Amino acid sequence: MLEFVVIQSLNGLVYSMLLFLLALGLSLTFGLLRVVNLAHGGFFLGGAYFGMSAWLLTQSFWAAMLSAAVGTALVGGLLERLWLQRFYARAELDQVILTFGFALVFADLMKMLWGKDIHSVPPPAVFSRSIQIADFVFPSYRLLLIIVGVALFLGTWLAIEKTRIGALIRASVSDREMVGGLGYNVRFLFTAAFAFGTGLAGLAGLLGAPIIGIFPGLDFEVLITTLIVVVVGGLGSISGAFWASLLIGISETFGKALLPDLASFIIFGVMAVVLLVRSWGKDEEQVE
Repeated sequence: MLEFVVIQSLNGLVYSMLLFLLALGLSLTFGLLRVVNLAHGGFFLGGAYFGMSAWLLTQSFWAAMLSAAVGTALVGGLLERLWLQRFYARAELDQVILTFGFALVFADLMKMLWGKDIHSVPPPAVFSRSIQIADFVFPSYRLLLIIVGVALFLGTWLAIEKTRIGALIRASVSDREMVGGLGYNVRFLFTAAFAFGTGLAGLAGLLGAPIIGIFPGLDFEVLITTLIVVVVGGLGSISGAFWASLLIGISETFGKALLPDLASFIIFGVMAVVLLVRSWGKDEEQVE
């Protein structure tokens, strides 16, 4: 029984960190641009495919990570610069329809380019072994994902709260015109923030590939769960996204192990309880 609890808890932490990488990008995007990017799952799957292609060419997992993050960041930056910027002043429904349309386009493009087969990417050789934790054995790559997730949470929170660029982001959320009037390029700032968020999604796709694989339809699967995380944590809240990822990730992991037929009900039930108890979440006027 103890082994089951420990192993499932570790698996839940791994899944939670993958969810957080996705939710972080989506939360930053909404917190800064006030746009719910429904194409976010497409960037997750696109990053996995970019990384897989780089791995096939180089046999290097680190090159695959770079390709996944940079490739999706570039695509995200182009999407924001060429299309999304024109929708900032329009109704939220227009923005939702635009990003959902791009999600469908990305899904079809990925099927055309990479096919419908299930793929995977092996973890780096240095993390391909298991390590001993007390009386339990656990894959070292999964522990790496936990460390990466926590490190990105701390790094992003410190960057937003303690640096000049973070102050500019928070100020732009409150008053874009004022920041622009001070001489800062708010359009470039928004593009960079959006590209960073999509780059995180692409990185999450590649990091998750050795565990969950790469296949068509994964983009919409992860999008639904990520939206639940963002709603529970509060739109625009980095710390809220982190703790919500832990709550949803661990709940879903134990739910699939103990009550597989009710796993989906469990995470929606958790969301319902949170919304009933704290209906305003942690939504704020600025990114934390």
